[in-house]
Amino acid sequence: MNWVQLAGSIVAILALAGVARLLRLGESRISSAADARRIAEEMLAGFDAHAALVSEDGGAALVAGNGAIAVLKRHGAQVAARRLLPPLTFHAAVEGVTIETGERLFGSVTLLGVIDSDVRGLEASLTRV
Repeated sequence: MNWVQLAGSIVAILALAGVARLLRLGESRISSAADARRIAEEMLAGFDAHAALVSEDGGAALVAGNGAIAVLKRHGAQVAARRLLPPLTFHAAVEGVTIETGERLFGSVTLLGVIDSDVRGLEASLTRV
């Protein structure tokens, strides 16, 4: 392999990376509460979202819906969702709140910058709607 081929290969790889970035391929950040509500409604059949808590890093969210709470978390380049029934099992962590899903493969979900009273308020909103 000569230097021209090597340089051409590197330029082609950088060009493809730039195109992927422009198209936002592989981006799974949950950017806002509205985004979390939209994702939960798309992923869970019959789910009608009305309130959401989003982690500061965009890696997880809790969404209150019609009698259930959706737990969202980044899973590679996608977002994974599970439906949980209240009361939620959670505990305060140093950086936020950790929600226990009870599912070994999905695991627990930590929401950074969220406090336990926010989670309790979201749970309480299920009975008000």
